Amino acid sequence: MARDAELDATERLDRAILGETPKFTATDVAEEAGVTLDETRRLWRALGFPEILGEAAFTQGDVDALSTVTGIVRTGVLDFDMAVNLTRALGQTMARLADWEVGTLAARVEELERGEQATGSRVGSALRLIHEVNPPFEEMLVYAWRRHLAAAVHRMQAMGARDEDLHTVDVTVGFADLVAFTALSNEMDKDGLGDLVEVFESRCHDVISHHGGRIIKSLGDSVLFVVSEAVAGVAIAEGIIHVIGRDPKMPDVRVGLATGAVIARLGDVFGPPVNMAARLTAVARRNRLIIDQATAEALPDEDFEWRRLPARPVRGFGLVEPVAVRRR
Repeated sequence: MARDAELDATERLDRAILGETPKFTATDVAEEAGVTLDETRRLWRALGFPEILGEAAFTQGDVDALSTVTGIVRTGVLDFDMAVNLTRALGQTMARLADWEVGTLAARVEELERGEQATGSRVGSALRLIHEVNPPFEEMLVYAWRRHLAAAVHRMQAMGARDEDLHTVDVTVGFADLVAFTALSNEMDKDGLGDLVEVFESRCHDVISHHGGRIIKSLGDSVLFVVSEAVAGVAIAEGIIHVIGRDPKMPDVRVGLATGAVIARLGDVFGPPVNMAARLTAVARRNRLIIDQATAEALPDEDFEWRRLPARPVRGFGLVEPVAVRRR
């Protein structure tokens, strides 16, 4: 009986979110959209979902989405592999956003059920939030996508995308890393650890955005970011050290900066500056910034002074002379 109630609750939530009841198999979806079953499977996997064979698990919305993607391919604007890549990027982004939203709203569900607006069940409060939050949030999704698309095009121009390869840009890459996070995480309870990571990520995000940078990825105890100018990179590093390392309630932090050409693909960046920035945090002192020679040479002499530190082995780069920098 409890199992049946759980399934019923899941189905109610699915219907509320998807807006319809599944009625198509994967074969049906392929036939309705006029594509092969293999193409249907590739796009479904690209979204980040396991294959579902023989089960009526798909909706008209799935058919319409597949038809939209394959329709673009048929126009010749994109080939199928490009469509798969964009679908994979969309799937990865939406998966993280969905987890973030559910994690945030779960706390609100518990709060509602403890208050005067309680419905008597978590499902009832969850359904209420879905009906009240999802419509305006969907509008915000489209708005945010458009703003970020415009910003991404601007960044490609401002960062000097090379004519021969629009994916290659010259940037300053930053890596901020919490000190002794593993040992700390073993001592804290789950709620405390979650709060610490949230504070770290949110404060870093605010500092990076304020100075015109962009977070590429966050890994709980570290943040990778890029910015178009070395001066802004130093400002970001100083800001992170101020809001994290100077806060007695937070762990110490180390920041490394490296400048040079990186390859930007699917929201990520690759290349020697990325690796160098990460490696430099391993040799930085607590609440200090370490940079590479290229970053030092990009800083104006009238505003900054820097000095080479003793050479030391850096994994993947051999002997490297890190650089310490400070404002005049």
